[in-house]
Amino acid sequence: MSDSLVGNRKFRTFNVMDDCTREVLAIEIDTSLTSKRVIRTLNRVIEQRGMPKTVRSDNGPEFTSNDFEIWCKDNGIQLQFIQPGKPMQNGYIERFNRLYREAVLDAYLFFDLDQVRQLTQEWMEEYNQRRPHEGLNNLTPEEWKYKVSKNEYLQLNTV
Repeated sequence: MSDSLVGNRKFRTFNVMDDCTREVLAIEIDTSLTSKRVIRTLNRVIEQRGMPKTVRSDNGPEFTSNDFEIWCKDNGIQLQFIQPGKPMQNGYIERFNRLYREAVLDAYLFFDLDQVRQLTQEWMEEYNQRRPHEGLNNLTPEEWKYKVSKNEYLQLNTV
């Protein structure tokens, strides 16, 4: 996503979401987001959450670069591109992007990137920990993640 600061300086956001739990795992914010920056962000997410099987993205240059393709291959991650002009093939993140735009990007005038990062972090906590999601049986992503992991634990111990 992209937006601008007061004075018209542009910035971009790289939003990472878990499709299963609908949890926002990261929002990286800067004036430029290269494939190396995307890789760094995903490595940080992997340290906290583990290796994904698949990464689904649009066809932006940061995702179609050789660096990113090699990183995915080296980590055994399947790279899945949506078709150009078909954002609903990545519907969860598209819906999230709309909510994030309405709640943060369109709601404030930003004077610097630290302000964008601070407001984004606060909103991510609200989204993940206090906002129930209809698609998760009106649980928050954090509650859903706990419920799923508890059920998996119970299933593993009863087999």
